[in-house]
Amino acid sequence: MTTVLETDRERLRVALGERAYDIVVGPRLIETAGGEILPVMCRRHAVVVTDEHVAQHWLKPLQASLAAADIAQHTVVLPPGEETKDLDHFGRLAGEILACGIERGSMLVALGGGVVGDLTGFAAATLLRGIDFVQIPTTLLAQVDSSVGGKTGINAAAGKNLIGAFYQPRLVLADTDVLTTLPRRELLAGYAETVKYGLIRDAEFFAWCERQGNALCALQPDPLRYAIVTSCRMKAAVVAADEREEGDRALLNFGHTFGHALESETGFSSRLLHGEAVALGMMLAFDFAARLGIAAAAEGERARRHFAETGLPTRLADVGLSGAAAERLLAHMGKDKKVRDGKITLILPRRIGDAFVMKDAPADELRAFLATAA
Repeated sequence: MTTVLETDRERLRVALGERAYDIVVGPRLIETAGGEILPVMCRRHAVVVTDEHVAQHWLKPLQASLAAADIAQHTVVLPPGEETKDLDHFGRLAGEILACGIERGSMLVALGGGVVGDLTGFAAATLLRGIDFVQIPTTLLAQVDSSVGGKTGINAAAGKNLIGAFYQPRLVLADTDVLTTLPRRELLAGYAETVKYGLIRDAEFFAWCERQGNALCALQPDPLRYAIVTSCRMKAAVVAADEREEGDRALLNFGHTFGHALESETGFSSRLLHGEAVALGMMLAFDFAARLGIAAAAEGERARRHFAETGLPTRLADVGLSGAAAERLLAHMGKDKKVRDGKITLILPRRIGDAFVMKDAPADELRAFLATAA
């Protein structure tokens, strides 16, 4: 086994009082996961939840690491893809976990991307009225975003993530080595969520992405770790201040109201990955802000140029959608979790690095905008 220097890793703290936890970022964390997980366990019993694709690469090393720490273990392997994040698959997952003989001291371990993390976290929140879980995210999107902050849930026919709970993990292990097995498209989907942090809060980080984005997407170690740590640090600060999304945490949904509507329109399928939908959603948010006179069009064009240069979709036509779907998209947006009294909430930019919450987006303007979006 290769020696891992502590300087190769960075440890961050999500400050939530008694529910605080660490995020560890660095290489070969799966090799040492047992030793990292053991101190936060109440009982030496873990149920690993993963999917078929991830299991091929990373399940055996994780099992070996848990065994080396003398942790008894079971494994549940799910089908891959967003289609798995529904009530039917959740019911089967819950049944399989319960069949492993769990107790409240047992630990669930989510080994996978956002789908596995959300499903496992929701299972942890609900089974036996709450058991502990650990996130080992295996996609860039999950490492920079979905594994941190305690949002768990599943999709319903009415929309994305409408069934869920806020439930924090005990630990997040972001092993940068796992990203070497990601398809390029999945990597770029995660990069979109990385850039989001610059667009909403930190213009300097966005400028860094413009300079270093290609190196990051080529998995060069230093830019990759810097981007993950910077993203996690920003999200940890926001979550610590607003755990249940009653204030500024809503800014992390930049691009998501549009993006979730696009995912609904495409059937939560591989036709449009979550990160791709968010990239499109952020571009729509810039364009809508420009239409309302809130942001200069040049701000959105700068962001669009960077996404296009990295290979992300930037217009609805890139994914076979158009203004013809305007009424359906608006209907999807009306089912978003942030809707209040029937009014659609949007996160809109004033400029790169400065976003705000619009709690009552003008429906007529939004309808006209979507009808002409391309």
